[in-house]
Amino acid sequence: MTENVSFIQRIMKKASKIEAHELRAVLLSFAFVFTLMAAYYILRPVRDAMASDWTDTEVSLLWNLNFFISLGVVAIYGIAVSRLRFIVLVPAVYAFFAASFLAFYLGVSAIEDRVLIDKTFYIWVSVFSLFHISVFWSFMSDLYTKEQSGRLFAFIAAGSSAGALVGPLIPTLFAGALGTDQLLLIAAVMLLIPIPMILYLDRLKIVDLHNEDVSADLTTATIGGKPFAGFKMFFTNPYLLAIGLFILLYTAIGSFVYFEQKNLLAAYDRATRTQILGAVDWFVNILTFAIGLFATSRIVTRFGMPATLAMVPVFIAAGLLILAFAPILTVVLALQVARRAGNYAITRPGREMLFTAVDRETRFKAKPVIDIAVYRGGDALSSIAFAGLTDGIGLGLGAMAAVGAGIASVWAFVGAFLGRRFERLDGGEVPTASPPGDAAVTKV
Repeated sequence: MTENVSFIQRIMKKASKIEAHELRAVLLSFAFVFTLMAAYYILRPVRDAMASDWTDTEVSLLWNLNFFISLGVVAIYGIAVSRLRFIVLVPAVYAFFAASFLAFYLGVSAIEDRVLIDKTFYIWVSVFSLFHISVFWSFMSDLYTKEQSGRLFAFIAAGSSAGALVGPLIPTLFAGALGTDQLLLIAAVMLLIPIPMILYLDRLKIVDLHNEDVSADLTTATIGGKPFAGFKMFFTNPYLLAIGLFILLYTAIGSFVYFEQKNLLAAYDRATRTQILGAVDWFVNILTFAIGLFATSRIVTRFGMPATLAMVPVFIAAGLLILAFAPILTVVLALQVARRAGNYAITRPGREMLFTAVDRETRFKAKPVIDIAVYRGGDALSSIAFAGLTDGIGLGLGAMAAVGAGIASVWAFVGAFLGRRFERLDGGEVPTASPPGDAAVTKV
């Protein structure tokens, strides 16, 4: 048995640079995000299939409503972070979302007019899609050191891809037989599974990783401070502002491709759309899993963070130029697969590494502001721009793709800048916003 364990450890170290004492924590982190993303990818095709029944202007309105709802959710979460112990806070997030999707499941069977509940569900899944993963990565940044993040986060992120491989198979194979409503119940149950994982990972942080100095113990610690400090940190910290700009450009590209996909799928019925989108998700996550498992950590260690963060934007700019000359559904779906796989396997882990250079309060207060409020603000602005350029001015898919290529080029520049800033930290921590007269907090 010991020989088998040793063999597994050698294989894991060779494939993904995981040390023996990190193996249990990394595999459990992998399983944690696997479960989260499997649940989300059951819900995602259900949500996206609804959008093709609505105009660009209707979807833009929903995205703007989503931005304001996200601001409120982030503010409430800031209060919870300030007052609750982490042993309660992190599990409570997933229990809350599980209860919310159970409520939707009960609601769709009790309410005859589906339009209002469909649009409410569309917005809520969009809030969930960012919130659950933001809290997960805040937790990961609190478990692992900056050095470990460069080696381990890509492998952990591959767990999200593995979960996203399994999740879409359920709506793809069973949406026609089960109907979409039953999928909500399945997702709600799955969101309860990570709760015991969180408690055990907190123990492994001390027992296996010996990362007591990364931050205080989850079982006893609260962050304290002002509930809305995350908003102030974001607006007063140049490093966080640069991350926010990176996110805004990322969302702009995603919005452009999403709207084109939505419009080209309008000719299909909802069940067919759900199956097509589920298949797209499956292909995305096969690529993401392979890249994240075997390539991303090597890209980071060999080429550095500037190249890592700029790599996908450069590729997307080229893809959008191709789309400008060949504006058809097949090309849009191929670009969507490539864009999302690159983002999930390379850009997202690189982006999350940036937060290992900030203190715990910033991770749990300012990070959700960026991941959720800024992200949804970018969605709102880009949706207004897209609706204005298509419904308003009348630009076609090719012209919109050319505009997107220009945005992707700026995104690449910002990524390279952030990567250079991160590498100059030399293991230190980015100063956080402090009250007047106080020294900025740094980690030695």
